[in-house]
Amino acid sequence: MRLLVLGGTGFVGRAVVEVAVARGHQVTVLNRGHRSPPGGGVRVLTGDRRRGDGLAALAGGAWDAVVDTWSGAPAVVRDAARALRGHAGHYTYVSSRSVYRPDAVAPFTEDSPVVDGSADAGDDVDYAALKRGGELGAQEFGAAVLLARPGLILGPYEDIGRLPWWLRRLAAGGPTLAPGPQELPLQYVDARDLAAFVLDAAVDGRAGAYDVVSPSGHTTMGELLRTANAVTGGRAELRWTDPEVILAAGIEPWTQLPVWLPPGELHTMLHGSDVRRALAAGLRVRPVAETVADTWAWLQTVDGPAPQRPDRPAVGLDPAVEAAVLAG
Repeated sequence: MRLLVLGGTGFVGRAVVEVAVARGHQVTVLNRGHRSPPGGGVRVLTGDRRRGDGLAALAGGAWDAVVDTWSGAPAVVRDAARALRGHAGHYTYVSSRSVYRPDAVAPFTEDSPVVDGSADAGDDVDYAALKRGGELGAQEFGAAVLLARPGLILGPYEDIGRLPWWLRRLAAGGPTLAPGPQELPLQYVDARDLAAFVLDAAVDGRAGAYDVVSPSGHTTMGELLRTANAVTGGRAELRWTDPEVILAAGIEPWTQLPVWLPPGELHTMLHGSDVRRALAAGLRVRPVAETVADTWAWLQTVDGPAPQRPDRPAVGLDPAVEAAVLAG
């Protein structure tokens, strides 16, 4: 398959490229050239999609499938979809489960109501509207459009910092604030499994929306942190702490304690999706131990801080705040 990846050097895009190369696909990437290009015989084109001439390098090209991981202004997705109409057979836009309306009734499915969005929007809308607008922009391509809606994405090359923060915190050892309850179910996808799904879907010509995450409870908060602790040497003493204590201390879920959301509406929204449609279409999710171990192995090759996207806030808990909560 001749594959065009719009991006291709960041977290999800890189996973798509690496899986595609391993499968023997002919891969072309288009990006701004700010990061090291992937290897494996990948053809690298340069262009800034925010500029009027940003797609010029694609002129005259032809591909069987396109994967677009854009997270900014929906108009950028719209322009790419229009430009590639007639030059590719299939278009995948990596969206997000954030497009579902907060007042939707759980369990969430691909048919749940979504937020308003516009394919013509710029960067001045919230993340949910960005992604919904991107979905609408992708549909300018035509009929063969797949909308992949992951939630929490983990794995090597993560540039949000959630699992890398936990791994480095646990590797440091000592008493460690572990947000409970331990049996809290999590729903996520390894970036490599997301990549495999969208590539299979492109080959099969699938269209429409798919929630691309594991079944809820594929792992739990307890299993995730115990596994991460074991992988990093077992030096941390996990101090399981009730959500009420954590929230009373003013600690922000998701950002200061990455991955974790206390039981309630927000947790249900992120970890309560019915993913039978994706599973029936071939989604396979590897064991959490593999994701954790591979992320730790990659992280040990990184000099200095883990990669951090400039458009996302840094995550993690101040050691002084952690110590104060543990001291009780």
